[in-house]
Amino acid sequence: QVQLVESGGGLVQSGGSLRLSCAASGRLFRINSMGWYRQAPGKERELVASITSSERTQSADSVKGRFTISRDNAKNTVYLQMDSLKPEDTAVYYCNADVLVWEATLRQYNYWGQGTQVTVSS
Repeated sequence: QVQLVESGGGLVQSGGSLRLSCAASGRLFRINSMGWYRQAPGKERELVASITSSERTQSADSVKGRFTISRDNAKNTVYLQMDSLKPEDTAVYYCNADVLVWEATLRQYNYWGQGTQVTVSS
């Protein structure tokens, strides 16, 4: 079993910054892609940014130039640095990861964190 635990959410004023962290733990062999999604009230969950094991990144147009995704493979952790936050960034942010698990053979599973609330006040 693999767990993803997010931290770093909170309340911040418009224009402020937050840094989210997501640490994976458990019986994992290797983590492939990791990403951050968000879901605002009444809206569908959307991809914010993702990063591959070779650290290629992609991000949503709405956060380009403001959010930066990174990872520390030694710590099995992915980060989301969020700068110049806007009220429309308010949402629950979820960590997601494709994880290789050894079960007599390598199998890939997709896992979600429990979510962390980010609230940006105007």
